[in-house]
Amino acid sequence: MAKKEIRSNRLFVLDTNVLMHDPTALFRFKEHDIFLPMVVLEELDRSKKGVSEVARNVRQVSRFIDELTQDATHEQIGQGLPLHAQSLADASFHASGRLFFQTRAMAAQIPETLPGSTPDNTILATALALQGEHPDADLTLVSKDINLRIKAAVLGLHAEDYFNDQVLDDVSLLYSGMAELPADFWESHGREMESWQESGRTYYRVSGPLVVQWHPNQFIYRDGDTPIQAIVLELDHQAETAVIELLDDYLHPRHTVWGINARNREQNFALNLLLDPEVDFVSLVGAAGTGKTLLTLAAGLAQTLEDNLYKEIIMTRVTIPVGEDIGFLPGTEEEKMTPWMGALMDNLEVLTRTEGGGDWGRAATNDVIQNRIKLRSLNFMRGRTFLNRFIILDEAQNLTSKQMKTLITRAGPGSKVVALGNIAQIDTPYLTETTSGLTYVVDRFRHWTHSGHVTLTRGERSRLADYASRHL
Repeated sequence: MAKKEIRSNRLFVLDTNVLMHDPTALFRFKEHDIFLPMVVLEELDRSKKGVSEVARNVRQVSRFIDELTQDATHEQIGQGLPLHAQSLADASFHASGRLFFQTRAMAAQIPETLPGSTPDNTILATALALQGEHPDADLTLVSKDINLRIKAAVLGLHAEDYFNDQVLDDVSLLYSGMAELPADFWESHGREMESWQESGRTYYRVSGPLVVQWHPNQFIYRDGDTPIQAIVLELDHQAETAVIELLDDYLHPRHTVWGINARNREQNFALNLLLDPEVDFVSLVGAAGTGKTLLTLAAGLAQTLEDNLYKEIIMTRVTIPVGEDIGFLPGTEEEKMTPWMGALMDNLEVLTRTEGGGDWGRAATNDVIQNRIKLRSLNFMRGRTFLNRFIILDEAQNLTSKQMKTLITRAGPGSKVVALGNIAQIDTPYLTETTSGLTYVVDRFRHWTHSGHVTLTRGERSRLADYASRHL
């Protein structure tokens, strides 16, 4: 590749894991040029087989590259293939750079401190050779591999993580689903307030500048002498008006859901969302012991067995072990998933405690409940449609944004999806708090009138678990 072929001021060398993570990464660098070392194509070829998400992404990358190289001559490939034609399929890409392949052996010397011909070292050597041949170009190695970026820095190469899949700049900016009202709220927003009751529920129409900061199904609250807990139902940002509704109080001992009460304000918010048939998607984020799974199961059982709103509860999660992998498991899909569903069994034990009936009554209750709860593996979700189901996505922080989209789009008419997770406990490689699929859906669904989110902050499992989650 001759020096004159690099036309932009910036040149990005992509590592294999970037394309495995996001197949559309080829079109995410706007007007800048992209270079793919030959070893990247070799690694893609070795990873194309299988039914995993990575294998599917690799095959999609191969299709993109195949479309770009169709009818292109060797000379055209050497001068770089324009990316703008392919990016027209998605106007949000706006790619106008060129894609370069390594078409010849490139003389590069890497220090003797990096022995061997591993793919990482080959990529580093290629990037060093490019930097030497094009000193005027601002070369950047893009990789999701932290260790490769460290080695690149040691060699004097500029390296960056792939940030295009980052939902937020900082996880502290994540939408919490609630807002505390200022002390002068009623004075500043209640001058022309309307109030009415309908079907036993109380509504207010308020107006003022604070309304433009609210989202549909966001919870607003105020403590003190005149406490209030309400949910935002209708919004008119231009007129700065909103309709809010007072919440059901599940903190009251007589107002239980499948035998349990909310223990704090956030849990009360969560139960109001989980029991609202107009809310199709709910996301609950919180540390261990905040009650995410217990509240969701209680609401699911109440609406499935008591109200007959749903036919059954479907629960799934990513099967990533904390310690060593336990290997292959015998049995059916449900039997294979059972060891991963310890949280389900623990919470069912709490929910099936009955005051009367003895052991026989508890056994009968367990049989009824377990017949209406199905455990499903993520591997077999593609192509399915669930009608009138209460779907629980446990440990959703370990899902990518693409996996999350695949799962949520399985919901058919009458179904409700609840995503649970703790974004501080991510076990999937290359996922972070700001790129997790759970963070992605919380941010993307906050403007939709049929979704809601709550961040649970207070641990209620035990004083030991609460202290451990805050101090360890």
